Amino acid sequence: MLFPGVAFGVGMVKQERAVRTRAGLIRSAAVEFDRDGYAGTSLSRISKAAGVSIGAVTFHFSSKAELAEGVREEGDAVARAALEKVTAERESALGAVVELTVELAWLMEHEVLVRASARLARELPDGASWSDIWLPTVRALLDEAYQAGQLRDGAPPEDVTALVEYLAGGAEAALRGRLGVRGGPDGSAAQLNRVWRLALRGVSAAGGVGEAGADAEAGGDRPGEG
Repeated sequence: MLFPGVAFGVGMVKQERAVRTRAGLIRSAAVEFDRDGYAGTSLSRISKAAGVSIGAVTFHFSSKAELAEGVREEGDAVARAALEKVTAERESALGAVVELTVELAWLMEHEVLVRASARLARELPDGASWSDIWLPTVRALLDEAYQAGQLRDGAPPEDVTALVEYLAGGAEAALRGRLGVRGGPDGSAAQLNRVWRLALRGVSAAGGVGEAGADAEAGGDRPGEG
């Protein structure tokens, strides 16, 4: 019979091993869901990718749907942490919106949990939209920016919010369209940063399309960079 202290130590080791196994399953599942989607992924493939038995998978997650929910929770937590960091360190409301969308694009490019979460949000009809995590904060920041005179009179917060949603969705589509080629100077985050500069400056020359671009606010680098 084990002494109480020994039993406690054994229990802690088992608990830590279970935590590592669960985390490994979630990350392996994220890779599979990101690559092949919810319908194209099976528990057996996830167990093989994670290097554990199917019994170990079902011990932690009773179904593929439950595992997908675990992936979404982890991916959403990563996105929310980035959201909180950007808003806490912001210097201006409009600058925070730009930095937030660029940061989300960077996460989509480099963090498989975030990419998988975004894809699962589209493919699972009973799940909340991935944009629900960050879009309300974007709208609140744009309302603040408008009140502070950081937006033109012809750029109401609701329209700029729609622009942000399109930009974020476009960044994800461009990323997936490159068939797994990520990173480098032409990554999605870098591209989105350049698109934001165009959006903040305006794209038409004087007299090109009405007054658009003639007096648009010029944007610099990503907030916080020189």
